[in-house]
Amino acid sequence: MLVKLSLLALFGIAMAHLEGVVVVYLRKALGMLDSESNRESLEKIAPSYLKIEMTREAATIIMLVVIAFLTGSSWIERGVFFLWTFAFWDLFYYLSLYILIKWPPTLKTIDVLFLIPKPWIAPVWFPIGVSSLTIAAIAFLYLLRII
Repeated sequence: MLVKLSLLALFGIAMAHLEGVVVVYLRKALGMLDSESNRESLEKIAPSYLKIEMTREAATIIMLVVIAFLTGSSWIERGVFFLWTFAFWDLFYYLSLYILIKWPPTLKTIDVLFLIPKPWIAPVWFPIGVSSLTIAAIAFLYLLRII
């Protein structure tokens, strides 16, 4: 299982960077400043582009579900693998954005976490905290041989 968790973490990190690059290009194409809160930017984006963005988010979740389904042998293992990969993806998405464009400027910066089914808005520290706790909890359960 350690090999699967390591490969899933690597997959999540690579996927995070790819998505970070896409977001950098989207921000530039839409004329958004790197320092802007995504909440402020949300108001500037045309509804048709928001719908496209929602399909990108749905595709991301589908990819995470599929990789968990393909690697897990039970429903519990698939759920753990989904959460593990999601946590690495989410955590490293923010790290990638910070490395690429120094965004978010602080952990208090407000972000639009998801658009589906409606916008989820919170400071960046929240998803980073949840993802970090998820990784730590799964690693702890693995070390205890519970999973």
